Amino acid sequence: MSLTAAALISGIFVYFTMPYFRKLATRFRIMDFPARRKVHKRVTPLIGGAAIYCGFVLGLALVPGAIPNSWIFLLASSAIFLLGLGDDIKGLGAKFRLATQFFASLAVIIFCDRINFLPPSMWGDFLEITVSLVWMIGVTNAFNYLDGLDGLAAGSAVICLASFAAVLRRPEQPFLFASCAVLAASCLGFLPYNFRKKKVFLGDAGSTFLGFVLAGIGLLGYWAEGDPIKISIPILILGVPIFDMVFTTVMRVWEGKVKTVAGWLKYAGRDHFHHYLSDLGLKDFGSVGFIYFATLSLGISAIMVSRQSMPVMALLSILQASMVFAMIGILIVFGKRRQSNGK
Repeated sequence: MSLTAAALISGIFVYFTMPYFRKLATRFRIMDFPARRKVHKRVTPLIGGAAIYCGFVLGLALVPGAIPNSWIFLLASSAIFLLGLGDDIKGLGAKFRLATQFFASLAVIIFCDRINFLPPSMWGDFLEITVSLVWMIGVTNAFNYLDGLDGLAAGSAVICLASFAAVLRRPEQPFLFASCAVLAASCLGFLPYNFRKKKVFLGDAGSTFLGFVLAGIGLLGYWAEGDPIKISIPILILGVPIFDMVFTTVMRVWEGKVKTVAGWLKYAGRDHFHHYLSDLGLKDFGSVGFIYFATLSLGISAIMVSRQSMPVMALLSILQASMVFAMIGILIVFGKRRQSNGK
């Protein structure tokens, strides 16, 4: 079966089976209840991630050779999905979630690939594995952080996947390209239900699964010969969730709200990028649109860098994106101080 047909089937499957997943969520009480830090006011099913996961696996099963060539990555991604689903159903401890993410990421790094930027040596291997682990776990949780407004995480994932696919469209990487197409189609099948009045949420199962797969694509993809280009492309494409994670973490540590890694994973508050945009006066749809455009802009930069094959352009693109996010961060900090002072 062609990849186009497999992706189309994935999207259609998710769209038309969502009512049945909603019934499952109601029956087994896989629900998100309103709370002070949350935007929604109604009890909402947390089952969208399950539909996306099933659509993704179905789509890959229809692409010849996709699953046999990727079973370790798919198995690790499935572990992350099941971990998130367990957390949605009954809540899991932060240390257990972090340990599971650690071992799933380590499996991908050992059996698939890792970030390579140092000459072969014991300490070089150790440092590369450490950086790869930080990447996998960081991006996985960064996408979980991003899931705070309707359509934000799934829509951003579609843009990121499309950007990756534009760079990956080459014969040497058919599985990663297929993963981008099938997963993007599954997210598109889910999105209409995330915007409806009787909506469905991704849940941790969906947001962490999307983050893990995107992190894995960034880790495993062949981007270019030059190290700056190879590293810059996934950083640019995933720039928005990375910024949100880094900025939020720095602010929480600075303010003494987080003191351990487990505390970082467990802490929840209205201090993410999309929350600050809402505080500035943007409606939810406006905040989502702003982040969509920022993600698309960075994706276009990544595509341009991949076509130029010039390391200096890759470094300049990362520098430019960092400067823009630094300015946004400064505005957020001053806006927050202004609000706290009542001015």
